[in-house]
Amino acid sequence: MRRFIALVISMAVPALVNAQTLVIDGGTIHTMKGDAFTGRVVIEKGMITAVGANAVTPADATRIDATGMHVYPGLFDALSTVGLDEVDAVSATNDMSELGMYNPNLAAATAVHPSSEVIPVTRVSGITHVLVAPGTERDGVIAGQAALVNLDGWTEEEMSIDSAAALVIDWPGIVTRRYDQATFSFKETPYNDAKDEATKKQNELRDWIDAAKHYGAAAKAKGSRADINPKLAALSQFVDGTRPVIIGADRKDDILAAIAFSEEMGLRMILSGGREAWKVSDTLAAKKIPVILGRTQSLPSEEDDPYDRPYAMPAELNKAGVRIAFSSGAGGGFGPSGPHGARTLAYEAAQASAFGLSDDDAMKAITLWPAEMLGVDKQLGSIETGKIGNVIVTDGNPLALTTNVKHLIIAGRDVSLENRHLALYEKYRGRPLPGKHNGSGTAASAAKSPR
Repeated sequence: MRRFIALVISMAVPALVNAQTLVIDGGTIHTMKGDAFTGRVVIEKGMITAVGANAVTPADATRIDATGMHVYPGLFDALSTVGLDEVDAVSATNDMSELGMYNPNLAAATAVHPSSEVIPVTRVSGITHVLVAPGTERDGVIAGQAALVNLDGWTEEEMSIDSAAALVIDWPGIVTRRYDQATFSFKETPYNDAKDEATKKQNELRDWIDAAKHYGAAAKAKGSRADINPKLAALSQFVDGTRPVIIGADRKDDILAAIAFSEEMGLRMILSGGREAWKVSDTLAAKKIPVILGRTQSLPSEEDDPYDRPYAMPAELNKAGVRIAFSSGAGGGFGPSGPHGARTLAYEAAQASAFGLSDDDAMKAITLWPAEMLGVDKQLGSIETGKIGNVIVTDGNPLALTTNVKHLIIAGRDVSLENRHLALYEKYRGRPLPGKHNGSGTAASAAKSPR
């Protein structure tokens, strides 16, 4: 009977069963809420229970000796497709969007693949949790619901922190030039036609939100007989201003139009992308609209922009009083795209720190500030008592390319840092040079082995 009860508990609350009692001892602790100090962090049942120079260590705790190392909150990718996309060229491994223009009931949480090889590759750079967001097909407007997840767990339920953390909208702006995959060329649309199309979509979006408000009110009414509408039911969670709505827009006019629309409809807006957000920084600051930036290591959006426009914009926004966060999924950047670029998150922030953003603010933009934007700063973002035990131990500043993550703790579990990239590195590092024996064949066979 005891074994049966234990099995039931382990199936019902796997996160608590897998969590360890840990004490991270002797490291320099960067809480993100004050000056760094040398001390201890105690984590029990997945939660931080004590932080301080002389925090009491539980008798059954596993000690992590962090002497000479640094302790930070786990890094936060504020907008990502980690777990939704595996191999770009293999469509069966991609589950980032759905057909249709308006999909408020589409939940990214249901598509996260816990066994994705991208997840451990992302973790090794210090990222412990991400906001996984769906995208839109061409001409799509409402992408669906983004999920806040830990990057550890056998199932999505184990990984989930909030399965409906935000609604994602791709702002229907004026688009006069599109790339046509069929002809491999750009097609031009007359401005007036493009404007009419954008206005039509914006009015349709307004109608959807109005309908969701009425549906939500009807559903809450005593004795309601409202027919169940999954799309309106899902959308109604985000139209009363309590949950965030992430609206993607890049150009100045589109950003201003999205702000005006959000005010009109009473939405709690977070801007994503925002490549021309620097042009409206005063407006964003005055209206307290935060910005989830794309990858900083990118090209300027206009030919006559200075070369350092993407590098310098985070500091400009921050100086103007706009709250910022960095992400892998809000556009821009060189190198691997989509979830495969998530591992460079800290270095995107570091690029901005070389162009006016302080190291402290760069770190907050990948830890505390995205948590504040999404309203989960009571759970994540800093090392404080009562928060989820997502912590990393490093041998230096996470913004530095030479820094290594020594321990990665997610929900109180010291997670393995093994990953596909490391395995391939070790495999090919040991590959014998041509002309040398490796103990398993001749020199000739070694020389002919595939590269």
